[in-house]
Amino acid sequence: MWIFVNALIENPTFDSQTKETMTLQSKNFGSTCELSEKFIQAALKCGIVEAIMAWVRFKQQETLDKKCSSKKTSKLKGVPKLEDANDAGTKNSAQCTLILTEGDSAKSLAVSGLGVVGRDKYGVFPLRGKMLNVREGNHKQIMENAEVNALLKIIGLQYRLKYDKEEDMKTLRYGKIMVMADQDQDGSHIKGLVINFIHYNWPALIRRNFVEEFITPIVKATKGKEEFSFFSLPEYKEWLNNTDNWKTYRIKYYKGINFMVWLTHICCNAIIVIVMLSFCCKPTFIGLGTSTSKEAKEYFMDMRRHRIQFRYGGEEDDNALDMAFSKKKIEERKIWLTNWMAERRSRRENGLTEEYLYDKDTHVVSFKDFVNKELVLFSNCDNERSIPSLVDGLKPGQRKVLFTCFKRADKKEVKVAQLAGAVGEMSAYHHGEASLMSTIVNLAQDFVGSNNINLLLPIGQFGTRLQGGKDSASPRYIFTQLNPVTKALFPSVDENVLRFLFEENQKIEPEWYCPVIPTVLVNGAEGIGTAWSTKVPCYNPREIVENMRALIDGKEPKPLMPWYKHFRGTIEQLDDQRFVCNGEVAVINNETIEITELPIRTWTQVYKETVLVPMMDGNDKQPAIIT
Repeated sequence: MWIFVNALIENPTFDSQTKETMTLQSKNFGSTCELSEKFIQAALKCGIVEAIMAWVRFKQQETLDKKCSSKKTSKLKGVPKLEDANDAGTKNSAQCTLILTEGDSAKSLAVSGLGVVGRDKYGVFPLRGKMLNVREGNHKQIMENAEVNALLKIIGLQYRLKYDKEEDMKTLRYGKIMVMADQDQDGSHIKGLVINFIHYNWPALIRRNFVEEFITPIVKATKGKEEFSFFSLPEYKEWLNNTDNWKTYRIKYYKGINFMVWLTHICCNAIIVIVMLSFCCKPTFIGLGTSTSKEAKEYFMDMRRHRIQFRYGGEEDDNALDMAFSKKKIEERKIWLTNWMAERRSRRENGLTEEYLYDKDTHVVSFKDFVNKELVLFSNCDNERSIPSLVDGLKPGQRKVLFTCFKRADKKEVKVAQLAGAVGEMSAYHHGEASLMSTIVNLAQDFVGSNNINLLLPIGQFGTRLQGGKDSASPRYIFTQLNPVTKALFPSVDENVLRFLFEENQKIEPEWYCPVIPTVLVNGAEGIGTAWSTKVPCYNPREIVENMRALIDGKEPKPLMPWYKHFRGTIEQLDDQRFVCNGEVAVINNETIEITELPIRTWTQVYKETVLVPMMDGNDKQPAIIT
């Protein structure tokens, strides 16, 4: 590509006598070039931008194909934890299926099942957590992603091939992939990310029904040698209604999709069901990781029942997958989730069960149905976990901590690590303890920019403004307990009117607490979910109380300005949704200034490293301005 510029430069300087390269800086040109809007629009329409972007994409694709793509081979080395099928990469590779499991524990379950179906046609590979959303990942992320590169190598995928011809399909080491994930919302997300990986890079494989899933029961009912397996809660509920002696069965729940919400819903309508579930059925709860080898073999013996094929149904499937994973489709996702929530509310009000994807006759699922009936459950759950409730300003993890503290009613301080264990036991917390301990630490922090009212007491080093709380001590060495003011904010007498949730056969935290003042304004709220996000600044508790009293008296409340405890800077309002936060600088003399306050959540160490140090050291373009 060539660009010719005709310009008049005053006193130009060059790097040699041949005058091929001008070295004069632009500020010394003697004139400036001001391009008109008409010229800019004409340049944009000439196709130069598209040509440059097409070239960039071509070079990126070329790099991916050279460094990341894999070729067919019968013997594969260098992929830890892979249980390769014996026929993978041979003339029979089209008949082979790669089972992708959610973690090592699920891999053990799948390997046990291989004792039934054999190792010739089936391979197993455990996924570590959730895959990268390749639809939105940048070139560097995709090239360096270990999970993506491992799948390319195992399956034999090549970026340059489209797999719309039989010759292309013969280059693959496996003819299908089958996702074996937990029966919960995160398992649904993992399935979706694997489908997205294939659909974005090789849509022809989606049309060839290249992706399948392996489902396990949500509920089992056993009595002696008699056993019933249910793959959806509506199917289980129908069996309950048609079986008079269902109380004599042992019920085993596998934490199915949206089980907690379903159980809570029926509990609110019929307390007798709670009694029966609690004392008659003797239910237990397990997941893929705790299933036995015997159960694994039973699943694989009935492969036709457990193996579900994703079948391509046309452009609607493409649109559904693009809507679910594309960054450009945020507004469409909002409409999608809003419609789903409205439908769920309507069904509950009319006494109907929620829609579920699987029943005893399900063998094929379209990608559109997967997105609209299963993946939507994860997206909704993601919002519930990530975006605090407007009522109490708490996320589910924070609410579980508060519930446990109220229930324990400790008179003395307790180690953060010990409290985290208690929360897991008393509130059915299913995620990592590290995340839970971080939640406890955040609830107790009281430095500027954290909490206006810390609900827990920080007894030890819980972090400072230096690193925004990241400099807190290990949870094994710091202590906490309920802040006395927290009991005043959340009166215990209100528990009689709160709607408590039920999970794992126990009553856990309420759907939300009802504080005497809106704590969502006191400590603010921040979170990013699916299609939605929120950011609420902190406000002065005293001003909130005054406005609450004014509202009680039938008066108009006064406008509130963001306020952070002990902050000495200023906060000014720009418009209805934007504020500017200023720090504080003192000019000592012509050569010295003193920074006495930084803007909210501009942490001291980060400010030094990203602002002050570059100003002291300088670089090639900008000399040092602090000496």
